[in-house]
Amino acid sequence: QVQLVESGGGLVQPGGSLRLSCVTSGMIFRDNAMGWYRRAPGKQREWVAGIASEGGTGYADSVKGRFTISRDNARNTVYLQMNSLKPEDTAVYYCNRWPATIFNWGQGTQVTVSS
Repeated sequence: QVQLVESGGGLVQPGGSLRLSCVTSGMIFRDNAMGWYRRAPGKQREWVAGIASEGGTGYADSVKGRFTISRDNARNTVYLQMNSLKPEDTAVYYCNRWPATIFNWGQGTQVTVSS
């Protein structure tokens, strides 16, 4: 069974940075495109960024130029480097397969951007 464990969230001031990690197990990681998603309070979960198995990336317009997704196939881990954070980035962040979110969701990691 596939397991997704997100970490790295926290409280950060506007303009700050965080690096999220998602450790996966139960699948052939290198063969799967992976994505980061987020759910803000009172809103639907939305896609944030994706990385293909060969390394090609895509970003939502709201985070383009500020967030960077990467992967380490040796560690079965996908990362999200978040810079220039804004209050509207506050959400619970999740990873899953991309673009089809076929795996059970993990617990996510809370990111709060506030002064």
